Amino acid sequence: MTLHPVVAEVTNRIVERSGPTREDYLRRMNAARDRGVGRAKLSCANWAHAFAGQTPGDKLTMMGGRAPNVGVVTAYNDMLSAHQPFERFPEIIRQTARDMGATAQVAGGVPAMCDGVTQGRPGMELSLFSRDVIAMSTGVALSHDAFDAVMALGVCDKIVPGLVMGTLAFGHLPVVFAPAGPMPSGLPNAEKARVRALYAQGQVDRQTLLASEVASYHSPGTCTFYGTANSNQMMMEIGGLHLPSTAFVHPETGLRDALTAAAAKRAVELALGGEGRMADVIDEKAVVNMIVALLATGGSTNHAIHLVAMARAAGVIIDWTDMDRLSSVTPLLARVYPNGTADVNAFQAAGGTAFVTRELALSGHIHSDVTTIMGRGIEPYFREPMMQDGELVWAEGLTESLNTDILRPASDPFQSDGGLRLVQGDLGRAVIKVSAVKPENRIVQAPAAVFETQEAALEAFKAGELDRDVVVVLRFQGPRANGMPELHSLSPALSVLQDKGFKVAFVTDGRMSGASGKTPAAIHVSPEALAGGPLAHIRDGDIIRLDPDAGVLTTIGAGELASRPAAQWAPEHAEGAGWGFGRELFAAFRQAVGVAEAGASVCFLPPVGAAQHKDTPPDPNIVDRAVDA
Repeated sequence: MTLHPVVAEVTNRIVERSGPTREDYLRRMNAARDRGVGRAKLSCANWAHAFAGQTPGDKLTMMGGRAPNVGVVTAYNDMLSAHQPFERFPEIIRQTARDMGATAQVAGGVPAMCDGVTQGRPGMELSLFSRDVIAMSTGVALSHDAFDAVMALGVCDKIVPGLVMGTLAFGHLPVVFAPAGPMPSGLPNAEKARVRALYAQGQVDRQTLLASEVASYHSPGTCTFYGTANSNQMMMEIGGLHLPSTAFVHPETGLRDALTAAAAKRAVELALGGEGRMADVIDEKAVVNMIVALLATGGSTNHAIHLVAMARAAGVIIDWTDMDRLSSVTPLLARVYPNGTADVNAFQAAGGTAFVTRELALSGHIHSDVTTIMGRGIEPYFREPMMQDGELVWAEGLTESLNTDILRPASDPFQSDGGLRLVQGDLGRAVIKVSAVKPENRIVQAPAAVFETQEAALEAFKAGELDRDVVVVLRFQGPRANGMPELHSLSPALSVLQDKGFKVAFVTDGRMSGASGKTPAAIHVSPEALAGGPLAHIRDGDIIRLDPDAGVLTTIGAGELASRPAAQWAPEHAEGAGWGFGRELFAAFRQAVGVAEAGASVCFLPPVGAAQHKDTPPDPNIVDRAVDA
């Protein structure tokens, strides 16, 4: 397994850049480890409080003071289909711990909002900030210092990144993530997209749209497209925090319950052995592996933000340049909706994560010499679980794809580079996901149509004002302005314009969903408009060129943008979008959003346990590195 030279080059650069912050992080984790088991430091009164509500049997075990105690942090609620199965997980975990002579407790819960419900609604403006609330909530849950290991239960968009950031603050402990799995396949994603496009054009009514959506989202489990939630699961697997090949097993199966029990067993084993602490699992090599896995599978653009923050919580500093460089040599191995027609269930059946991990490892695109919750080396992640005579067993995963329209080997990929690229120019820096965009649609040079709200852009679309070659610019959508909401509500309209034969692109300092696909979209433009970014100076009719192949996002013939008066953001922009019930909450967050010098506008609340090293201030010119710095 000879490592690809570019992967080695990027990893070495990350190691060098991260030296002071990684050293500081490990110093703090080592100090926490050296202080000994948390419960051993608690006074008798404190320890008694910690298990006063437990069963008599668990109380006896905990009074002995020697058995491991596993803390469970859960994102359970029953309005998220992906998280509904977590209702039964704690009892499975408790019973498994008892069977091993240990104990387990739900240490706390974290909020878990669904972007599928809040799309285009006021709640979306709190969505991205919820990640940092989740990180803080995880820290609060584990701050009782009464645990020898942690199990984290979460699946979806901001939840897994927040759980990773929060548990890394307790990286002296082993941490095992236990997923819930996807729902069974429903209405094909391509048909769902077709009905949405018809509704956007007024050709079908709302009842037809609702029937389509209900047929798509129909049972417990993750949505079956390859968006942020399922990208999370892929990364947790290749990052070594899951048991192997557990991401895409359905919730309502005996195999899923057996895997949950096995995850609990592994957490206890790691606690007993004093090994597998999270600080050793999530290092520079693991972070590179997660980036490459995301790129190789055409994963969500949201991780251009989340991965920076997750890595920073472990003292590892990465930026979009690293992602772009890795993308240039990462083979695209998967075509899963929106990068294809298949869903994650078909992906799993074709070979799944075990196949992807094997291919990336054997081709030298990921590091094999890593520490995971399974021990040293990536090879255990080539295996798959199954039930045999009522028992959980592990077998070698597929060495050949069962469907090369969905999953291909590294020797014959869908394309030779990954799905994410960096574009930059006089409009700033942005990322674009090109794996779902046909080559003939990727390069767009057209006049700008500039908007401050999604609603205004949609009204212009409905009025036919965008029926032309156009670059739709939506500004004042960054974290300082309105929380950087996902703008997926615009996707059907942009797709309709493209289908009519127009050259169409989208440029924004906001986000697009991991479900967004076939229209080229330069997103997360930074600096954001409210922080003095160039988007504030763009006018209707300016010619914009977006060329992801050349890495270009620029104006043509617009002159010096900074010499123009800047458009002014006003709260009315947000109010026009219906913002209201979250206003007071959002105001507090907005005041906490800092600007790390000119140009660094994406800078959220610091994650738990990721204090900035005093000798390494954030680079004011690289917004993506300033996220959570």
